[in-house]
Amino acid sequence: MAALICKAFEGTGIRVDVFDRIASARAAIDRLSYSALVVDRGLPDGDGLELVRTLRASGCVTPCLMLTARDALHDRVEGLDMGADDYLVKPFSMEELVARVRALLRRPAVLHDLAPEYAGLRVSASEASMRCGNESITLAPAELQIMLTLVKAQGRTVRRTALEHAGWGLSEPVTPNALDVALHRLRKKVAAIGSTVEISNLRGHGYALACS
Repeated sequence: MAALICKAFEGTGIRVDVFDRIASARAAIDRLSYSALVVDRGLPDGDGLELVRTLRASGCVTPCLMLTARDALHDRVEGLDMGADDYLVKPFSMEELVARVRALLRRPAVLHDLAPEYAGLRVSASEASMRCGNESITLAPAELQIMLTLVKAQGRTVRRTALEHAGWGLSEPVTPNALDVALHRLRKKVAAIGSTVEISNLRGHGYALACS
């Protein structure tokens, strides 16, 4: 089922990472900035709802859709009370799953969270673009995730591996110079919209945004 869900999302241009354990999913969520989560309640190492509960307790507001074979009303109510944003009962159509996740991403509160800003440079996940003043420019999927990660860091250093994972996921192999090429394009795009923000390379440490 995970493979089918992955194919359905990628067919609409949405990149996904797949994890078969609560522990591995939590580790990835702590490292990367995801736009949405799709969590199955029946996981090998426990109830996926427990993952959602702990994420909400830690302040994570990433929208989450729960998948379950449990159709009882009290199960759905329990899931919503513990922090899930939506609930989908098996069996379901992949079209409905994709539509529901897109609906979560259109919520105003979520869109605000997905448009961070640093020194006047604003990155919009919903529009796949970045803006400075009245100027804006579109971003490719990997460029968007890299810039979201850098802007959310607010000038703090982000390790190279973290940017690679943000741009291409944990499971997709990355060529050695893929990040360098993406950063080269991003520097040109930042300059093209008149931003004074620079993507600095802190050799041996990683990358960070800085005002020139």
